[in-house]
Amino acid sequence: MADKKIVLTPEQALLKMAHYCAYQERCHSETKNKLAELGIYYEKADQIIVELINQNYLNEERFAKAYAGGKFRIKKWGRNKIKQSLKLKHISDYCIQQGMKEIDSEQYYETLKKEAIEKYQKLKDKNVLVKANKTAQYLVSRGFETDLVWDVVKSFK
Repeated sequence: MADKKIVLTPEQALLKMAHYCAYQERCHSETKNKLAELGIYYEKADQIIVELINQNYLNEERFAKAYAGGKFRIKKWGRNKIKQSLKLKHISDYCIQQGMKEIDSEQYYETLKKEAIEKYQKLKDKNVLVKANKTAQYLVSRGFETDLVWDVVKSFK
């Protein structure tokens, strides 16, 4: 037997999406993708998103703050990686700037130093310059700014 597609009424879809957004902070693009999975497109999807915004289930600034703070604290991502990830989610520049304010500069630098030391100590190379370069490459790939990375890595030599 083939799976039958369940068609939701607008009220059911709104309720389902309210629960989806209440469970965890969501951005508009994630919500729109979820609506598409449910078979709701175009004007109907836009109406539901507007209603979710009106009921304060969706708020991109709040999402950007939660996302930036969480990715930094939990995954130890740098600012560049967080900004790029938010841009891929179609978050506005204003909301990205607000989200970046969630990252304390002092804590950011301490996290960068800690990550650098851990990576440097794990590397087996005997050559100090090779270890420093690999450490820097790793940290830049994690989204930390190149100038900050080299400031920290130079202190190892």
